Amino acid sequence: MLPFSRDQFLAVFAAYNQSIWPAQLLALALGVAIIYAVVRQTKSAGVLVSLGLGAMWLWTGLFYHLAFFSSINGAAYVFGAGFLLQGLLFLRAAARRDVEFGDAPRLRTYVGYFLLTYAAVLYPLIGIFFGHGLAELPAFGVTPCPVTIFTFGVLLLATRRVPVVLLVVPLLWSLIGGSAAFLLNIPQDWMLLVSGVVTLILIRMDRASSPSAAPERTC
Repeated sequence: MLPFSRDQFLAVFAAYNQSIWPAQLLALALGVAIIYAVVRQTKSAGVLVSLGLGAMWLWTGLFYHLAFFSSINGAAYVFGAGFLLQGLLFLRAAARRDVEFGDAPRLRTYVGYFLLTYAAVLYPLIGIFFGHGLAELPAFGVTPCPVTIFTFGVLLLATRRVPVVLLVVPLLWSLIGGSAAFLLNIPQDWMLLVSGVVTLILIRMDRASSPSAAPERTC
């Protein structure tokens, strides 16, 4: 059992969205910039994308989990710490140029772009279809589930082996948030669990098919 009700959960989003407005618009603009950098595949794309994802994870950990979600769930302090850690890991990845973009394997490319589209476009539309008011919707770029799904999409489009350390927190959250989505009946969040499983499978398949590639740095 969860320590809060569905109504309490949605009320937190309503209060959060009202408090941070218009940060949602800035987050959407950042998401568009990240997608543009991935598509353009410039030399600095990996750095820019890592910085953008780092900002999303840091914001969500600090302002959503620690400042708002903690009011109904004590575990939010642990979740917030995890999101802050993930944000710092992306900043480190930017400094080390750990993420690069080019021509990713075809299946990973298709799934990656689908997840980007889902997080930015389909996610809110599904929520509206199932009766959520705009104020209650988990907003792109500033709430945990859309941020995690978007992150999986970006990492699937990377051509250099993604450091394992960048996958740990997103995969853990896909299990935590994905299972809660079923308990709370939040249909748009069901993709969170699916995206984590699919990302793990595709990345493991890619590594298994290229055993001669240089191992990724993990520390």
